[in-house]
Amino acid sequence: MTKGTLFLIPVPLADNAAQKSFTIFLGDTINSINTYIVENEKTARKFLKEAGIKIPQSELVIHDYGKHKRNESMVPYFKELMTGKDVGLMSEAGCPGIADPGAEVILEAHKRGIKVVPLVGPSSILLALMASGFNGQSFTFNGYLPIDKVERGKRIKELEALAQKNKQTQMFIETPFRNNHLFEDILKNTAAQTLLCVACNLTGEDEFVKTMSVGQWRQERIDLHKKPTIFLIYRT
Repeated sequence: MTKGTLFLIPVPLADNAAQKSFTIFLGDTINSINTYIVENEKTARKFLKEAGIKIPQSELVIHDYGKHKRNESMVPYFKELMTGKDVGLMSEAGCPGIADPGAEVILEAHKRGIKVVPLVGPSSILLALMASGFNGQSFTFNGYLPIDKVERGKRIKELEALAQKNKQTQMFIETPFRNNHLFEDILKNTAAQTLLCVACNLTGEDEFVKTMSVGQWRQERIDLHKKPTIFLIYRT
C-alpha cells in the first residue's frame, strides 16, 4: 500500500505576522489535507484559519503531541500516513523539528519509510543569524543554558571561548520570562570586545535586532521580559 507524505508546515513566529510567513504552496498544501499532528491544537486551528484553509474545521483530524502526550505510543499519529493519506506537522511557532519535539515524529516517519517534505517558512534561528552579521558558515545553536546562575555563567564563558577559538557563532535562548537575567549574565561573564547580537520578537511589529560589543551593551538598558529572544555571541 502506498504511504502518505508528511508535510512540515512552518507557523508564524509572532502575532500579526501571518502574511510575512505564508507562501502560495503552503496555502495549497493545507487545502489538500485534513489531518494534522500538532504541538497545540488551539493555536494550530488559529493558524490554519489565518492561512486561509477552506476545509471546515469540524472536518479536520488533529493529533496532539503536546508535552503530556510525548511518552505515549506514536502509532496513532501514523494511522492516516500508513494508509496513504497526507498529513501536516506543525510546531507551536516556527519550523517543525527545529528546537521542537516534532523531530521525534519526523524521525519515526523516516523509520516507517514515509516521505518527508519541509515547506518554506520562518525559523527564528536562521533569521537571527542572518541579521547578526556573524559567521553564517560555522555556527552552533545551543538551545537553553543552565538555570543555575553559577553553571550558566560557566557555560557562557565556555561558549565565548569556542566562538573565539573556532571563529564560530554561538547561539542560545532562554524562557522569555528569564531573558533579562540571561542578558545580565552575558554582560557579566564575557569580555568587553566580544560581540553580542540580541534578536527579539522576530517578524513581529516590535521586532528588535541589534549587534554591538559587550562593552557597548553595558552602557545600554533594554527590557526583554516575556519577549521571544535569541542571543548570539561572536569574536572577530
